[in-house]
Amino acid sequence: MDLNNKVAIVTGGSKGIGRGIAEALVREGINVVISARKRNEIDEAVQELNALRAGSATGIVADVCNYAQVQALFEGAVTVFGGVDILINNAGIGIFGLVEEMPIEDFHAVLETNIFGVFHCCRLAIPLMRSRGGGYIINISSLAGVNAHPKMAAYNASKFGLNGFSEALMQEVRHDGIKVSYIMPGSVNTEFGGDAPDESKAWQLTPADVAKVVIDLLHHDERSLPSRVEIRPSRPPKK
Repeated sequence: MDLNNKVAIVTGGSKGIGRGIAEALVREGINVVISARKRNEIDEAVQELNALRAGSATGIVADVCNYAQVQALFEGAVTVFGGVDILINNAGIGIFGLVEEMPIEDFHAVLETNIFGVFHCCRLAIPLMRSRGGGYIINISSLAGVNAHPKMAAYNASKFGLNGFSEALMQEVRHDGIKVSYIMPGSVNTEFGGDAPDESKAWQLTPADVAKVVIDLLHHDERSLPSRVEIRPSRPPKK
């Protein structure tokens, strides 16, 4: 993909993997719209992204579970930058626990964010990309989308589902010039799931590692589609 003057939306782009991806996109000269649920985190991230002085960045408060807010996000991208060429579906949550003990609302929250949120964004992105001759949708999944674990039923279900959704969508839109890929990272040193970045976890992936995969995908020739990418720590602790 020629990245000149392209416009990207990164959901969950104020911190963690999304922030790393947004920074990499801006460094490529891409205009980026990040979304998150907290205005103060968006404002801080946008200020730092624009300090890179490459592409431009703006931010819009949006909960991907809320279709009206997602509509406002895409309308904002069109208003500010003229369209949408790249969509990074990164927003996601992880709530962990035994099935019999998990509050019903927690299970719903995981599925609604990690699956419905992606659907909402893709549904709006596709016609905008088609009108511009094509685009690229990249969904951030997880190795938990192919490896099930106890106390992760909700998260596993969401990521297994996201993988299937991504593969079906890829086949639906490929002849419109819209590529779809999904990335499955292993352990990443972020705040995800209530965790905190820590030097003791230096063996884990960083957001920059995942961002590099995103940039590599965008630079592939038009004839090439790496539809699924697994990335994991090269030297995890021995068990």
